[in-house]
Amino acid sequence: MTDHDVAQDPDERRLSTREAADRLGVKPETVYAYVSRGQLTSRREPGGRGSTFDAKEVDALARRGGRREPSGAGSELAVRTGITLIDRDHCYFRGVDTSELAAHHSYEEVAEWLWTGEMRRGIRFTAPHDALTAARRAVDALPAHTGPMDRLQVAVIAAAAADPLRFDLSERAVLDTARTLIPTLVAALPRRAAGRPPTHAGAEEAGAEEAGAEEAGAGRAGAGWAGDERAGGAGRLAGGVGGGESGAVEWGVAGQLGPGRGAAGQAAPGRAAAELGAGGRGSAELGAAEKPAPELAADDGPLAPRLWSRLTSEPADPPSLRVLDAALVLLIDHDLAASTLAVRVAASARAHPYAIVSAGFGALDGALHGAASGLAHRMLLEVLDRGSAAAVVADHLRAGRRVPGLGHPLYPGEDPRARALFALLEDVPRARPALQAARDVITTTARHKEWHANVDLALAVLTVATGMPAEAGETIFAVARTAGWIAHALEEYDEPPLRMRPSGQYSGPRPPQPLP
Repeated sequence: MTDHDVAQDPDERRLSTREAADRLGVKPETVYAYVSRGQLTSRREPGGRGSTFDAKEVDALARRGGRREPSGAGSELAVRTGITLIDRDHCYFRGVDTSELAAHHSYEEVAEWLWTGEMRRGIRFTAPHDALTAARRAVDALPAHTGPMDRLQVAVIAAAAADPLRFDLSERAVLDTARTLIPTLVAALPRRAAGRPPTHAGAEEAGAEEAGAEEAGAGRAGAGWAGDERAGGAGRLAGGVGGGESGAVEWGVAGQLGPGRGAAGQAAPGRAAAELGAGGRGSAELGAAEKPAPELAADDGPLAPRLWSRLTSEPADPPSLRVLDAALVLLIDHDLAASTLAVRVAASARAHPYAIVSAGFGALDGALHGAASGLAHRMLLEVLDRGSAAAVVADHLRAGRRVPGLGHPLYPGEDPRARALFALLEDVPRARPALQAARDVITTTARHKEWHANVDLALAVLTVATGMPAEAGETIFAVARTAGWIAHALEEYDEPPLRMRPSGQYSGPRPPQPLP
């Protein structure tokens, strides 16, 4: 009789090694690894032929995310998450189709919902003065040729340095950081003006110049976005300077909606001062000395128009802004991509939110991750220049390269994010040439292999059509994914610390070896 055949009290159920492994979804060897790390306790029953494990303890480990294997050959790391599901050519955030979210809600609304479970119509994220000043000064000190990813990485470090309370990992503090960090990253990027290199305005003229740019974008977008399905009667996507409709909820300006967490009633740098509960103050109650600086007031509208002015000098029309905002929503998360895994490892070590975003940027900066849309951008430009996709595709295949923007390991068919963006791009007149070039690439490649479009190709159509540089897709990706990284950090902060520590599989020479 085996040990698990012995009659036992149901409340003290013991599992065999195989049963424990099955419940955890791992190999039996991994169960013993959990024992050696102190994550499980084992016991040998009298007369039994193997170790047994407490069923409650095994189930608790499974709930904490213990279902994982060492990342060796033929195995993969798996972490339980309630954020994103990819299933049958569909992508879901917390069970809701991402294409539907992008069609009905703005980026800020979806980010807030993903973090808190509450859909707050018209919510705005605003950069705090200290963090934005530090980020802009750091970015302005970089060489003129510096790319946007380098600027973003510097900006997040500078914003962290301006926030002495960044090590507070309580949920409320992390959410405050998230709501202010994302707009800080966008506002730290220099704006693009026709005939001029990207630059920030001077301190005194920043308010007027930024306000003019944002009001122009809002004016252009207002007529289309105010009546858009996602606006919900609040003008969320059309809001210009001042946050659009009076019902919009704003976060991030010190003293704007409530007291911060600093001493003597001062809002702490880098933290949102928002208090939506009792005691929160409306902006009408602010004295003149408490009003935000002019350059900040210009950066409190919807995020998509703000980001637009950092990506291109071309005017923003409503359909194009709609595509950009949808792209931000669709790119918020995509399961455990390389950058997201890096974020969870950092969060497991209890790194603060700025540091986890830095970890994500580091992985995203890899040529095989964030840079993919830039390759698709350059390919489309070449197709437009040569007038045919056939020669361009042939050049890629002849060189042994994959055709950029096609295929995705998680989708046997078309990437649903690409499908949603292509549908929106149909309403952008200036995107028609780039859209046709993308179709030509897909059709030409299909003669050899049925590769479907992925989101990088859709992003490339947007960036080519609107005069954005090749690296703009990566910038959109980085800003959008920051919200997803925060969501994963919040999950990981609730897990046992340092659990993201797989065992190494040593492959070197066996000891003892002679002293070199």
